Amino acid sequence: MLVTEQEIAELKNFVSNLNSMKKSVIIVEGKRDTAALRKIGFSGKVLEFHKYRGMINFVDSVAIHESLIILFDGDRKGKYLTGKTIHLLQRRTKIDLTFKQKLTKITKGKIRFIEQLVCYEPYFA
Repeated sequence: MLVTEQEIAELKNFVSNLNSMKKSVIIVEGKRDTAALRKIGFSGKVLEFHKYRGMINFVDSVAIHESLIILFDGDRKGKYLTGKTIHLLQRRTKIDLTFKQKLTKITKGKIRFIEQLVCYEPYFA
């Protein structure tokens, strides 16, 4: 995969901004997504949807957080989970989708799955 200097710089800035969101919690689908975020330098709190065994358990558990940054995948399942999560949590907590949009813009759509971020790991060493 061809990676530009600008893309790497923007991605490093993205991770830095993500790390600065101290009151927010990142929501991903599974453990590979968490591992990929860690490999590119994210050090904040990550919650994995699949650990909650269902949407209702998930929503009830994450609603206690002040702000949620949703980074579900860009496939059909990820879009469904994003929509359902927004619908069920919109009046209970703040939901931030801007990071997901920034990631798509930075990678020009190359990264559809959060776990694909591991391909940038060599540039973060």
